[in-house]
Amino acid sequence: MTGLLIAGTTSDAGKSLVTAGICRWLARQGLRVAPFKAQNMSNNSMVCADGAEIGRAQWLQARAAGVEPEAAMNPVLLKPGSDHRSHVIALGKPAGVLQAGEYATGRAGLAQLAFDTYTELSGRFDLVVCEGAGSPAEINLRAGDYVNMGLARRFGLPVLVVGDIDRGGVLAAMYGTQALLEPEDQALLAGWIVNKFRGDAGLLRPGLDRLSELTGRPVLGVLPWLDRVWIDSEDALAMAGWAGEQQGGTLRVAVVRFPRASNATDLDALAAEPGVSVSLTADPDVVRSSDLVVLPGSRATVDDLRWLRERGLDGALARRVGAGRPVLGICGGYQMLAGEIHDDIESGAGVVRGLGLLPTVVTFAEEKVLGRPVGRWRDHEVAAYEIHHGSATLRGEAEPFLDGWRRGPVWGTTWHGTLDNDGFRRAWLAEAAAQAGVAWAPVPGAPGFAALRESMLDRLADAVAEHLDTRALLHLATHGAPTTLPTL
Repeated sequence: MTGLLIAGTTSDAGKSLVTAGICRWLARQGLRVAPFKAQNMSNNSMVCADGAEIGRAQWLQARAAGVEPEAAMNPVLLKPGSDHRSHVIALGKPAGVLQAGEYATGRAGLAQLAFDTYTELSGRFDLVVCEGAGSPAEINLRAGDYVNMGLARRFGLPVLVVGDIDRGGVLAAMYGTQALLEPEDQALLAGWIVNKFRGDAGLLRPGLDRLSELTGRPVLGVLPWLDRVWIDSEDALAMAGWAGEQQGGTLRVAVVRFPRASNATDLDALAAEPGVSVSLTADPDVVRSSDLVVLPGSRATVDDLRWLRERGLDGALARRVGAGRPVLGICGGYQMLAGEIHDDIESGAGVVRGLGLLPTVVTFAEEKVLGRPVGRWRDHEVAAYEIHHGSATLRGEAEPFLDGWRRGPVWGTTWHGTLDNDGFRRAWLAEAAAQAGVAWAPVPGAPGFAALRESMLDRLADAVAEHLDTRALLHLATHGAPTTLPTL
């Protein structure tokens, strides 16, 4: 069998979730399917059962396909630490730093790793559904590309291009994508998928027909806007799908919007909890007045701590803690709560003064900690994952909290994913709400987060089955692109 590559006219066109939906639909047909993204650039990642770190989107796609996530599904993960460098994760383990100037020219070894991994993975599964990155029409990067048309050309993969119609200009973006590709790349571009449409799809028909006439490629379908399907994004915290959706919750949660936020998916389960409203903010007044504040993970703890101070958020946090109002720090956010941070590794800044809200000292080590720990809190089992270089040591009195500490209204843990645990999340939120003086309580019978994630994946697969030409999709995946496709 051949396989398939899902590309996009832009970043955040929805190709990650479209790929997840296609994976689940194919699995429903009895096929053993693996997702694959040759290179992912994201600070949202996950630790697999074997201890490998991969992009969160590929972890979700594996779950959609009903298979165990593994390093081979995302052989190269780039985690931006600044505007000029990214930390490289190769086959799930740290593998140095890639400078911005090396992006187009310094990746030959990574490309070969990705190609070798795809070959090995495709030998173990019936089909491999690949996700592209950004746009295949980024011709300035084409010479070194191995995630879009470079991958497709290497393995003869048919390419479907997803466009987000909610942004506008989708037909022009599709036509322009093809027109910018060289003829050998165009030969593999096999069709279009319109995504996030609201309204009567019949109104689009004249435009879709004309696009097909001009490009010689079919539109395989128009996927509707799926309300509240936003799980496990690979994009930054600012792109979290739940942002702005919760209104009027009893418990108001403010999440500090760090420039280098990582593992923003920690907040997905929190945002899905009935009666909880979550907002992203850099406003000191919102931080001071909200019922609960969360400092999320960060790929650049010291730099994001400096950013926090420049905006006066440190004073807002100190005032709310002084008033007994709760603050939760997760991983990088937890590290910022310390009295001191010793960092010769991530930032090279040496000894840095922390927020002083927990009696801890954080020390960064060269070796990254990757794991899938399990613990307990208030008789609730908590399954989590950890990805960090910095570790905290207690230098005073505090109450244990998971792998971290709690003092008064300040809570901190290195563990990610703790809020996915329904019993823990609801019990902890109830205690935090009591600290804030808010009469919030869990809604009896509310669905758990794992069930919610599964329902979202099923809705994606249902949309694929209803709105895409699945016969044509399966034929492309098993037979490749037609050899008669015209060139613009």
